[in-house]
Amino acid sequence: MAVRHFLTLNDMTTSELEQLLDHASRLRKEWREGKVRDSLKNRVLAMIFEKSSTRTRVSFEAGMTQLGGTALFLSPRDTQLGRGEPIEDSAIVISSMVDAVMIRTFAHETVQTFASASSKPVINALTDDFHPCQLLADMQTYREHRGSIQGATVTWIGDGNNMCHSYINAAERFGFHLNVACPDGYEPDQALLEAHKDRVTIFREPQEAARGSNLLVTDVWASMGQEDEQKAREEAFRNYQINPELMALADKDALFMHCLPAHRGEEVSADMMEHASSVVWHEAENRLHAQKALLEFLILNRLD
Repeated sequence: MAVRHFLTLNDMTTSELEQLLDHASRLRKEWREGKVRDSLKNRVLAMIFEKSSTRTRVSFEAGMTQLGGTALFLSPRDTQLGRGEPIEDSAIVISSMVDAVMIRTFAHETVQTFASASSKPVINALTDDFHPCQLLADMQTYREHRGSIQGATVTWIGDGNNMCHSYINAAERFGFHLNVACPDGYEPDQALLEAHKDRVTIFREPQEAARGSNLLVTDVWASMGQEDEQKAREEAFRNYQINPELMALADKDALFMHCLPAHRGEEVSADMMEHASSVVWHEAENRLHAQKALLEFLILNRLD
C-alpha cells in the first residue's frame, strides 16, 4: 500500500476526516477515563522543528507516549538538516529508522520535498502556508460542542495566513461557508481563493463578516518570521479584534476559537479568553487527541 502523508486537509477524504474526528473524540473520552492504550507500542515518531512550538511539541510527544510509542525531538542544529544536507537525503535516512515524521517549518515546499522521498508517513505540523493539524482540533472541538459544522457559517478575523488557508480547505472538506474579514493587502492566497470561491467571501468590515456566524476564529497579527512587520500590522489590524461586542453580532450559540498563543489586547480582547462562547482551552487539548487519531491512521492504517 502506498504511504499516506498529511500535508494539508486535502490529503484525506471528507469521510476519512469525519471518521478520524469521531475516533479522536473516543480517544479523548478514554484518556479522561484513565484507560491505557498501547496501539503504537515500539513505534517511533521523528519530530523535526525548524519553528519553535509549545502545543505542537507537547501534543505530539505526549500523544506518542500515551499510545505506547516514542517521539524523537530533532532541531536543525542537532542534525545534518542544519548543515546543508539535501532534504531528500535526510528523508530517506530518517524514514528508514522511524515509523512517521512530523515537520514544523517555514516553507511548505520543505515538507513536500521531504514527503516525496520518505518511505514513512509525513505530517505537516505547520508551514507558512498551512496548519492542518490545528484544523483537526478545531473541527473536533466544534463537533463536540455543537455537532456537525456542515452548513454553518464560520468567520475568520485577521490575516489571511496559514491558519486561514487551512480554514479555506476545511470549508470545502466539511461543507461550511467561510467569511474572511481582513484589511486590503492581507488576503489569503489568491489561487486558493479562486479554487474555493463558492465557499469563501472576503469582507473588509469585521462586523459584517461576524453577523449571524456560528464560529468566530482568529490568530496573531504577526506570525513567526514577521516580527519586523509588527508595528505595521498593529496599525493595519487595529479594528480586527474579536471582543464581546463583535461576538454579540454572531449567532447566539456561536463559539470562539484561537489556535494560541494569544496576544491579549491585540487580535483578541483579554476578556474573550474566558468568555461564555470561548472553547480555546478545549480546542488546545484536542490537539493531543486529534493527533493521536491521525498517528494511528497513518501508521496503522486504521481508525478504531
